[in-house]
Amino acid sequence: MTALPNSRQSSPQPYAVTSNLQAETSPMLALKELVASLYREQGKVQNLLSSLGFALRSFNNLNQFLELAPLMAARVTDAEASALILFKTKAQITLEQIHGQPQQLTQEIRQALEGVLKTLNDDSNTQDQKTSLTSLDEQIRSCLGSRIRLYNTPILVKNEERGKLYVFSVDSQYLWTQTRRKLLQLVADQTAVAIANSELTSELRAKERQDRELEIASEIQDRLLPRQCPQIQGLDLAARCVTANRVGGDYYDFIPTNYDQLRQDGKNSKNESTPSVPWSIVIGDVMGKGVPAGLIMTMTRGMLRAEVLNRHSPAQILHHLNRVMYADLENSHRFVTLFYSEYDPQSRVLSFSNAAHNPPLLWKSTQDLIGSLDTEGSLIGLDGDSQYEDAQVQLTPGDVLIYYTDGLTDAVNNNGDRFDEGNLKRVFREGCERGTTAQAILDYIFDRIQDFIGSGNNHQDDMTLVIMRVKSSE
Repeated sequence: MTALPNSRQSSPQPYAVTSNLQAETSPMLALKELVASLYREQGKVQNLLSSLGFALRSFNNLNQFLELAPLMAARVTDAEASALILFKTKAQITLEQIHGQPQQLTQEIRQALEGVLKTLNDDSNTQDQKTSLTSLDEQIRSCLGSRIRLYNTPILVKNEERGKLYVFSVDSQYLWTQTRRKLLQLVADQTAVAIANSELTSELRAKERQDRELEIASEIQDRLLPRQCPQIQGLDLAARCVTANRVGGDYYDFIPTNYDQLRQDGKNSKNESTPSVPWSIVIGDVMGKGVPAGLIMTMTRGMLRAEVLNRHSPAQILHHLNRVMYADLENSHRFVTLFYSEYDPQSRVLSFSNAAHNPPLLWKSTQDLIGSLDTEGSLIGLDGDSQYEDAQVQLTPGDVLIYYTDGLTDAVNNNGDRFDEGNLKRVFREGCERGTTAQAILDYIFDRIQDFIGSGNNHQDDMTLVIMRVKSSE
């Protein structure tokens, strides 16, 4: 008879079942733990980078952001320390920030970096920055020794290397993986953006200050130029100055020839004058444009107004003005062209002298002829001993005289053609034949020049025009 199997022997042992289950589930648990760890690490990195991005958007002070860069670099790369080195100028390399744990390691790295950078900066006079940067990593490694390993990535601003971001590790098992390399580069890129933003902000602020200064200079210059033409017996006057920039180098003025009338001219907005008092009518042009030319124009105005009160002849006034301004103009490498004239309402005689300025054009109404007023004389500031000549012209009712700067004749159209003196004479005659007032003639000339330049095009030089028409009767 066959024996029945023993139930205890045929039943699996409980311990053996548990052991098999553990053997099967242990790899799964390890894998799950590894995945969970990777997710936590990824979340930590994302949070760190998100914080860095928030700092980039929020911090107005570059130094605040730079303090975070080494901290973030060390954490995202699991390194013990990190340092930010910036190239401030072509000859200076600075340790901007350093972060690390433990403190002793950080201090050791700091001393090494400061020693290397001091040597490089001291030798900056004998080698260029490119050579210094090439040997930078090599010298830092040599100073730290083999115990501390370092890795770095450049900080590029507008394709120019402006610094380096370093990480340091003393862990013999530390691996410089592709992921860590990319994360360090990401921190370096955001650091570069912060530097670029800071520089752009500084440039914008400087431009705002410059714009404000130019606005103030323009306001001052506008106040120095005549607000409106004075009322001179027997004359109809009109004037306009259009600057290419906010501040220009063109100058024109109407100056009473006695002190009492000069004071009245400054106080009375209507510029009402004593009929018998002669008036000086002057136009000038400083070489160049912008603020430097505007400053010289202001200086010229002040000195000329003081010189007029001495009651010398036009040639003597230019001679004295040249001698006074010569040193300053020579130092600034600039010159001034100036046409000075003095009109006597009683005799209708215009006395004048020219310092190499564009000769004014005179239209004689009775003859329908256009001539020019000119004398020999060099630029103000060219030669301290320059001599000038006096001349006079008798004006009659209906005569029209225009004083102008070369911005009118040098105006250029889309084809590159100049609005030369021939065109100016033509539109001047047309304006005199059509216009019955000085203002109408002035408007006509400016309109024709703008038509020549073309709509939407800007003039490249300051343009100043003064019209003086002798009235037929008071």
